[in-house]
Amino acid sequence: MTNTSSILDSFRLDHKIALVTGSSSGIGLSIAIALAQAGATVACHGNSRPADATARTIQEAGGSAFAFSADFSDPTGAGKLFDSVIAQHGHVDILINNAGIILRHDAVDYPFEDWQKVMQVNLNSVFQLSQLVGRALIARTAPGKIVNIASLLSFQGGIRVPAYAASKGGVAQLTKALANEWASKQIQVNAIAPGYIATDNTTALRNDETRNRQILERIPAGRWGNPSDIAATAVFLASPAADYITGTILNVDGGWLAR
Repeated sequence: MTNTSSILDSFRLDHKIALVTGSSSGIGLSIAIALAQAGATVACHGNSRPADATARTIQEAGGSAFAFSADFSDPTGAGKLFDSVIAQHGHVDILINNAGIILRHDAVDYPFEDWQKVMQVNLNSVFQLSQLVGRALIARTAPGKIVNIASLLSFQGGIRVPAYAASKGGVAQLTKALANEWASKQIQVNAIAPGYIATDNTTALRNDETRNRQILERIPAGRWGNPSDIAATAVFLASPAADYITGTILNVDGGWLAR
């Protein structure tokens, strides 16, 4: 082979500024570290849990990262975060909309204030940040990537989580809508739908012997996913390797939805 370039070069994110929301733990933490390993400078966002430790972990490994805080339950939170990142970095090339909450109640008793909070954090802030980043990329005539974290409940209804299911269904449809409008602007918008991932949020499920067994029996891969499974997919979708992929909801679920 005489070509000195490598296919692996198309997965590099050197000189890119990436904003990862909800990156203080779990999937967001893993994505932030992975993007930094691929060469990006990462703006690490935290809400109730600061992302300072995430930024410090990246810095200690030789990467470039900075911590930011914003409350997405406040309708002004997304705009404040965007302004803070722009003030420090000048622009955003990659947006990972990962921050989210889940509040459980029987549908018949679901408090409307909890419905509104879940929608604001999980869907409204995703649109707000996507719009801000997309608008800025278009003004710069710069290519960009937006990767939303959807869910298995973008496709399934779940139990006792009507607001979460509705919000994640909305994330999937928003992904497609933005992809349609911005593909011609060299902005790819995709989503990842994680399956059952071993994080702090699923500790109770994994510690419940019966429920853990039922889940594993349903997953063709026979194991829980790891945050790194989602992080690797996020790096791919954020990279030039995925330049011809847009409007896709990529299930990373060990085969759960195929069963």
